[in-house]
Formats: sequence, structure tokens, C-alpha cells
Amino acid sequence: MQSEGPDDGRSSDRVLVCNPVSGSGDHVDTVAALADRHGFETRRTEEAGDAIRLAREAAPDADLVAAAGGDGTLNAVVNGVAAADALESTTVAVVPAGTGNNFATNVGVRDLEHAFSVIEEGRRREIDVGWANDRPFVNSCVGGITAEASSETTPESKAELGVLAYVKNTIEAVGEFDSLPLRVETAPGPDGERARAWEGEAMFVLIGNCRRFTGARTAQADVEDGLLEVTIVEDAAAREVLGSAALEGLFGGDSSRIVRRRTPTLSIESHTDAVEYSLDGETLETERLRLETERGALTVPVGEAYRPNPDDGELWSLEPTG
Repeated sequence: MQSEGPDDGRSSDRVLVCNPVSGSGDHVDTVAALADRHGFETRRTEEAGDAIRLAREAAPDADLVAAAGGDGTLNAVVNGVAAADALESTTVAVVPAGTGNNFATNVGVRDLEHAFSVIEEGRRREIDVGWANDRPFVNSCVGGITAEASSETTPESKAELGVLAYVKNTIEAVGEFDSLPLRVETAPGPDGERARAWEGEAMFVLIGNCRRFTGARTAQADVEDGLLEVTIVEDAAAREVLGSAALEGLFGGDSSRIVRRRTPTLSIESHTDAVEYSLDGETLETERLRLETERGALTVPVGEAYRPNPDDGELWSLEPTG
């Protein structure tokens, strides 16, 4: 780990955790210069686990911890702050230096320089944190993405489609894909949604906190309502889909093979082997997954494009599917 900033042993109230290999890897010098200009101590990761550790070490004394990297780096920083029991006292900022930067886009942060402008001048919003088997996530939890599809997804595809790029690659390799026999149970929601159970063969289970799963590369869910948006793609649906246009139609709500729910908590149980889930890009493998939201648990600086209620008072429709 490399540190740039105060060298007199004193703690800093502004710490930036920088992943130097995120995205194209050409952001480090720019981020370091901007961080120094705005009073941050920069700490660079060198190996797996560093981002969590550095954030955990910084959080007890820092008022603000920034994550410079992609969605996975942000997830690690939030995990570190949570591990320090400092979510209530520490603001977490995103400095987008990854490939997709989905979360940053959804909270109105455009690029590196804009991120620091938002830190200084942007609004602070208290957003929900999702928890998956006691591990926090801020953007999404996705089950069903194959390891092969993940490794073969290009940076260009991720930039175009975000997490749906992995979905597209998995669908294209559908002949070798084993469906997921799952039981999904959701709790009652506050707007008349009843508790429901779904059981069957799924290809994907997509749970959005700040992320909404539509055909668009980025689509913001309401991340201040205490609810998760659940999208189940039945196995039969994926076998009917070829190409980006069909993918857009599938997630645009036109398919009878899509099941959608909105819920504060849910459980997912696999009837066979453990399922690999991606929490903002970080892996969790389990046969039983319990998800819940902690409303308003994390303070983040947001840009002018961020919409606290992206549906303008009208809930995004979960029907007629499911």
C-alpha cells in the first residue's frame, strides 16, 4: 500500500482509497493531483482486500472516505466503513475510474473532475444500503452470471451495457448454461405489495438497490425508499433472446417470462448447488441468501442530475409480469 499525504503520523479527516488498476488504469496521476488539491490523503491498493482494509482503518477518524475506481472498489470501501461501524459518521464519495461506473452515473457523478466538484458543492443524500448475508452492497446483487461470461465481457461492452453486458454474454452461451432451480420469497411492501413466493427454473436473479434492470445501460432505482427491486429472468425467456435489441425488449417489461417484485426483504434458496452472486462486482457464493435494506444508512455526495425519486411520484410498474 502506498500513501500520499500527511507523513507526521496524524490521521486525516479526508481519505481517498484509489484502485490503480480499475478501468484503463490511466487515472492514477489525475486522481492523486485532484485529491491533493482537495485536501485528501490518498492511499493506493496493491492487492485483493486492500480497499476494505484501508477504508476500515480510515473510517474511525475520517469524516469523508472517497473510492476511486469502479463499482467493485466502491463496494469494498463501503464494506470497510461498515466493518468499522462508521456508516453513520462517515460520508462515502464515489470517484468514477472504472469501466462501467454504474453507481456514479446513477448518483449524478460524470467523471473524475466532476466527482471532486460534487464532493465540495453537491448535495448530501442519505441512501439505502442493501445487505446480503450480512455483507453490504449499494448498487446491485446479481445471481446467474457465469464465470466464463464474466471473464469474456469486454470493457467496451461493459461501458455500453453496464451489468447487462454480463447478462448478454451469458445468454449468448446459453447452450452450456445450467439453469438455477430457486425459491424466492419476498416480504410485504408498503404500497400494497403482498408477500409472494416464486419457485422455478431461473437464469438470472437481479436485485437492484440503486440499479434498475431495464434495457438501458444505466437506470436508477429509488435508492431512498427502503425497498429492493427484484427481477427474475425465467430460464425459458433467456433461450428466446438473441442480440442487444431483444435484450432491451426482454428487460423493458414486454416479456411474460420476467417476474418483478419490490420488497424490503427477500430470501433466495437454491434447490441444488450454491449460487454465485455478484455484489457490485464482488463475489458471494451461497445456497441460501437473505437480503434486506437499511434505509438511509449511507451518506453520499450527489450531482445535480441525481433524482431522489426517479419515477416522479409514480411507482415504476411491476406489472403485468409476475
